[in-house]
Amino acid sequence: MLSTTTDNTNDEILFQRIQAGDVKAFDVLFMRYYPLLCAYAKQFVNVDDGQEIVQDVMVWFWENSSMQVIESSPKSYLFKAVKNRCLTLINRNELKQQIVNTLYADWQSQYEDPDFYVVEELTRNIEAALSRLPESYREAFEMNRFQNMTYNEIAQKLNVSSKTVDYRIQQALKLLRVELKDYLPLLMALVRIV
Repeated sequence: MLSTTTDNTNDEILFQRIQAGDVKAFDVLFMRYYPLLCAYAKQFVNVDDGQEIVQDVMVWFWENSSMQVIESSPKSYLFKAVKNRCLTLINRNELKQQIVNTLYADWQSQYEDPDFYVVEELTRNIEAALSRLPESYREAFEMNRFQNMTYNEIAQKLNVSSKTVDYRIQQALKLLRVELKDYLPLLMALVRIV
């Protein structure tokens, strides 16, 4: 069946067609919102990070469209997803800075000290461990630990019970403890991971 998608097709119809696998509908939605989403992301992060975030959100949106239920509008959904990813990046950058500040506040020159590279390694390992968490665990964990949201606030935002949020965070903690076991003494002083 030929697609009759045009640049004037409304977002809800585009989304229905995207869910049915219509590439043209996705292209129209992408071209409609990519520049706006990049401009929006620039309020939170630098231009390059913003473009990467928007591209990631759009790819994720396409790849998972058949499973998505959008309660508002595709436009609102995309803007919210971009904002959440920007905040996650900001929080990760703050975590890196917190690690450096906590462990190396007294250093005259951190690059001259070979222990500096332990922080770099720790930061990479934390980021890698977080990225390997299942999406639902990572999302709940980051909202709680990095955005200081309560279990009830997270439950409302994700439309799940607070018990589900508690379970997801506990599972995330278990997985992080295993992956970061060599760094637990350092982490105990930095973040509430353990």
